[in-house]
Amino acid sequence: MNRAGRLSGLLMFACLVATPPVLAEVYKFTDKDGIVHYTNIRPADQQQFKTFSFPCYASDPKCNQLDWEKIPLNRRAFSDEIEAAADEFAVDDALIRAIIHAESAYQPEALSPKGAQGLMQLMPATQAELQIVDVFDPLSNIEGGTQYLSRLLAQFDQSVELATAAYNAGPGAVQEYGGIPPYKETREYVRRVKILYRRYRSNEG
Repeated sequence: MNRAGRLSGLLMFACLVATPPVLAEVYKFTDKDGIVHYTNIRPADQQQFKTFSFPCYASDPKCNQLDWEKIPLNRRAFSDEIEAAADEFAVDDALIRAIIHAESAYQPEALSPKGAQGLMQLMPATQAELQIVDVFDPLSNIEGGTQYLSRLLAQFDQSVELATAAYNAGPGAVQEYGGIPPYKETREYVRRVKILYRRYRSNEG
C-alpha cells in the first residue's frame, strides 16, 4: 500500500468562505504493521495519531461559489523552492504558483480522495516515475511537480491550457479528445488555473 494509505471514506472538504474558512479534519496514523493511514474518521483504536485541518482546495469542483478573480493570492509561501524549480525546469514561477494554489491552497500535507499528495498533488505513479522520496516535503514536491509540468508543456507545444488540462486529467485524455477533455472537473480546473495564472503574473496583491 502506498503512502496515501487506505482512506476509510471520501474526504469531504468544506469550501472557503469570506470569513471564517470552514475546515475539514483528516487523521493520520501508522498501524502495527507500519502502514500509514489517512482517514476522515477519528481513529478510536489508536492512541497516537496526527490531525490536519484542510480548507477547500481550488481543484475541488464543489467550490463553485468562490470568486477566483478576488480570492487572495499568496506570493510569499515557498518562494525559494518555487524560484529554484522555475529556473531548473524553465517554467514560469507564476504558473507554478497557480498550480499550487489550485491544487492544495499551499497546504504541504494536502491529500485528495483520489490519493494525490502534497503541494502540487502528485499521484503515487507520478511520484514513482519522478523518484520522489518524500512527497510531503515542499522542496521535493515542488521540484517533482514542476518537472512533470515542464514535460506536459513540452508535450503540448507550451500550451498552458492543454498542459493544465493534462495535469488534471492526464495527457492521454487530452490526446484522446484533441484538446481539453469534456470533463466538468477538468474544464473547471483549467478555468481556475488560468485565472490564477493571469493574476499571479500581474501586479495584484
